[in-house]
Amino acid sequence: MNRLLDPTAGRPPAAADDAVDVLARTLFGEARGEPVRGQEAVAAVVINRVRRARRRGGWWWGKTVAEVCLKPSQFSCWNAADPNRAKILAATAADPVFAACLRIARRAVAGALADPTDGATHYHAVGRTPLWAVGREPSAVIGGHAFYNDVE
Repeated sequence: MNRLLDPTAGRPPAAADDAVDVLARTLFGEARGEPVRGQEAVAAVVINRVRRARRRGGWWWGKTVAEVCLKPSQFSCWNAADPNRAKILAATAADPVFAACLRIARRAVAGALADPTDGATHYHAVGRTPLWAVGREPSAVIGGHAFYNDVE
């Protein structure tokens, strides 16, 4: 069973056993208001980053689920000043939305989640265009997010 994050510790554990927990908290922080398919798409981005890093022998965003999720400034819910951080650290399986995120994370980590993003490694909220997305076409738009598979 995965350990729950200790909100008093200030940082989440990064052991391999915590991959599901860290991914579920990332989904909860980044996509809890999205439909299930939107949450699955965010999980696919994390898994796509891990796969790309493993194929290349490493990558700047990390090579494990926890490293990818916790890379500074990549998933804003983990930023120290983000209001979502307290929410993701306090989430428990008693919350039905977090419980759904746990189910999605388990499937993703087990390799049993289909990728609705066509290999995306990046995404942003629809209606915003970060500099890295200028001039690019999304590989998918799911819920409130646009996904990109052509960003290094």
